[in-house]
Amino acid sequence: MKSSYMNTHMGNISIDNEVIAQYAGSVANECFGIVGMAGVNMKEGIVNLLKKDTMTKGIDVTLTPKNKLVIDFHVIVSYGVNITTVADNLIESVRYKVEEFTGLEIEKINIYVEGVRLID
Repeated sequence: MKSSYMNTHMGNISIDNEVIAQYAGSVANECFGIVGMAGVNMKEGIVNLLKKDTMTKGIDVTLTPKNKLVIDFHVIVSYGVNITTVADNLIESVRYKVEEFTGLEIEKINIYVEGVRLID
């Protein structure tokens, strides 16, 4: 179990990285142009759209030695959207909301566009 730690004047706070990934994933799914998180099978090179209950498999959260977060998103975007605009929106939304939620600073957010889907 990997966790992010904060020391406060009242004691230590530990937040499991899975909790941060779930919150970041819910924020990402609210962003325009994001269809969902992608599960990548490296062995076969297959990308699958993950369901909401398993979306954290498309998000990696790590804590740097400086006690800052690095979040990697593997996403599937909507067909016809400007990927740069969607990525910028995702970065700004996640940075603001996750920093507010956790109290931890985000050092970097990496976005890997794994696929494009048509929306009905």
